[in-house]
Amino acid sequence: MILAVGRALAEVIRRLGQPVVIAEMLTGFVLGPAALGELFPQWIGAVFPVSGIGGLQALGEIGLALFMFVVGAELCLPSSAPRGARLASTLVGTLSIAVPALLALAIAPLLFSYAPVGVAFWPFALFFSLAMATTAVPVMAHMLKERGQVNSDAGMISLSAATLGDVFVWLSLPLVLGIAKAKTDLAGATGTIMGLLVLVAIAMLLVRPLVATRWSRAPAGKVGMGTIGALLAGALTFAAITDWLGLHSVFGALLFGLCLPRDKRLLAALEDAILPISALVLLPCFFAVAGLNTTGDGFRGVGPVLILVLMVAIIGKLAGGAMGAKLAGRSWQTAVSVGVLMNTRGMMELVVLKIGYDAGLLSGTQFSMIFIMAIVTTAMTNPLLNLIDRFLRQPEPIGLHAASGSSDVADTTDIEPA
Repeated sequence: MILAVGRALAEVIRRLGQPVVIAEMLTGFVLGPAALGELFPQWIGAVFPVSGIGGLQALGEIGLALFMFVVGAELCLPSSAPRGARLASTLVGTLSIAVPALLALAIAPLLFSYAPVGVAFWPFALFFSLAMATTAVPVMAHMLKERGQVNSDAGMISLSAATLGDVFVWLSLPLVLGIAKAKTDLAGATGTIMGLLVLVAIAMLLVRPLVATRWSRAPAGKVGMGTIGALLAGALTFAAITDWLGLHSVFGALLFGLCLPRDKRLLAALEDAILPISALVLLPCFFAVAGLNTTGDGFRGVGPVLILVLMVAIIGKLAGGAMGAKLAGRSWQTAVSVGVLMNTRGMMELVVLKIGYDAGLLSGTQFSMIFIMAIVTTAMTNPLLNLIDRFLRQPEPIGLHAASGSSDVADTTDIEPA
């Protein structure tokens, strides 16, 4: 049922010019208590029997770990981009995190009234700020590819800036979870952070060089099933370790992905081997379980607060991204386009939310509000870009050349580890 509803929604969403990820996110919402439960409450127990939730959650978590492993392997920055583009990416990345995070801190006391009992203010506020600062690189890249704008000035700046932002968010999340844990278990939190630091050291100083050496000896042009199997074992082992440390399994999978060489052949082989089963079968289970955290009660009486969350999310990303691009000397068309692209949250927002919910930092009401924000901000991107192309279109000086003074267009195929 999950897969069938997801495919049906995907067809509708695609015809509306929206990315398929919105349909995937909506599937859990439609089948969950907030939609199906409100219309046909007697059906929820039949669709999601209590005895099956654990198995569904396990499948979803494995799919999410595999997906984040591929994201870690993809996470890279253009190495040959002109200096002007790198400066613009840095400014956009910094401001598109700082502005929404600060605005989120300003309204955090209002949302804290909906927090679960026993949660301290600062762990919640820091997590909420990170959630509002998240951008979805995979969804953004897919949108730009469909529009033929991956190598545009706005596209390159946004992708690089979003990558910087993702690195910051995924490095900060474990620390925020550690702070939250320290409120109730200081010794346990200290052990978690120390264990994570040891794992990062092992990954960067031992595993990464070892994988690079083994990969350099692999036959040119071939990625065998033995290699894929070994890498999958490594990713799931790291995922199990971070889960054992009291953090979410996605951190370990992402960390192992960062250990891999930035090589197109390897990435293509991983995507071919992992994404079909992960994205098409296992991840929908994750979306379905996430949708069970949304409730109809979560939207009653919170209309003004939900509108405020939407305003902070949208204004923070638009203003931060556009300000960064303007400070780097870009035109208004490019600056506004960058701000719109940085407002794309997609699945990454849902992953961050699920981590916070599982850690007890979010209530069902808070989860529901931020869940809706993620869908709305992602759905806004394509229509707003179309409006910009229609009303703000103007000739760029020479695209990237103007900022760099170079006659060579940046080659985004050369990459370096983030």
